[in-house]
Amino acid sequence: MVLKNLNYPLDFKFKISTLASDFNITDRNGSYVAYVRQKMFKLKEDVVVFNDESKSKELFRIKANQWIDFNASYSLNDLTDNKNYGRLARKGMRSLWKSSYDILDANDQPKFTVTEDNGWTKFFDGMVSEIPIIGMFTGYFLNPAYTVRGIDGKEYFKLKKMPSFFGRRFQLDRVIDIDDEDESLVILSLLMMVLLERARG
Repeated sequence: MVLKNLNYPLDFKFKISTLASDFNITDRNGSYVAYVRQKMFKLKEDVVVFNDESKSKELFRIKANQWIDFNASYSLNDLTDNKNYGRLARKGMRSLWKSSYDILDANDQPKFTVTEDNGWTKFFDGMVSEIPIIGMFTGYFLNPAYTVRGIDGKEYFKLKKMPSFFGRRFQLDRVIDIDDEDESLVILSLLMMVLLERARG
């Protein structure tokens, strides 16, 4: 299946009542788009995307190609149609300063890039978060943003962390229209990226 007719912006909101990294994706009207659960205690990242919080239907599965490290990539699989959309690949050591990812299609051809807009935000967040008490509130004023660009150089999506306690919320907006299948590829890539970035702080 493809994700289509979405009403942007989409909100990614993490649950703080579970040990797992679970989050809801809702649209502008508050309607469910998906529920994302990262499986715990796995040597390789394993993420399941459900239809909603009831977890009655698995829609997509995202799995790392190897043990967690800077060079892991993540395959994006549609469980409904039994197809592979492509994969998300982190750009190794370059991501230490400013997060950067490649999004590749099912033929392993580059389609999009995701780049953090300002590396200093993560740098200061890492410093301030170590300060007692004050560090608890970095989620209100140090919030990274990311831009998705096509190989044509155009900006297609903007993802930003919203001011919130515990860094619970991200918001995704579409800048220009895009093919439904490419849209699904990007959204699946970004929800995996959000899990990775949130884990890094």
